[in-house]
Amino acid sequence: MQFSLIAVGRARKGPEKALYDHYRTRLRWPLDLIEVDLRKAIEPMEKRREAEAALILDALPQGAVLVALDERGKQLGSRDFAGKINEWQDQGERHTALVIGGADGLDQSVRDRARLLLSYGKATCPHMLVRAMAAEQIYRAQTILDGHPYHRD
Repeated sequence: MQFSLIAVGRARKGPEKALYDHYRTRLRWPLDLIEVDLRKAIEPMEKRREAEAALILDALPQGAVLVALDERGKQLGSRDFAGKINEWQDQGERHTALVIGGADGLDQSVRDRARLLLSYGKATCPHMLVRAMAAEQIYRAQTILDGHPYHRD
């Protein structure tokens, strides 16, 4: 399985980026970071979300399963997330793209296109930290599916 993480905004150096890189380098599965960013301020918020959605959907690798990280999504345990990945692999899917929206969230067009709306909980987290959390959950899923003891119940 190949993964892409499509994120609105540019990564900055710091502990969150270092943590993301730590898990990305531990993965056997390829993980590409695709950053999209508006080059100009757009108001109102709805128009900005629409413009970000266009960039996200344009960056989406062809044929990839879209997983939108959204506060209204399902909260899956790590084993359940690994099960989804395993299910998609069994269906012949080869690429999964996780999407992190901008500060104002995701446009409905991205949520509608997603095969899975996934939430990491009700708390609001910094987007740079969410990147690290996504990389860790992909790594954890890989170890679960490999039967590695990294994940413990």
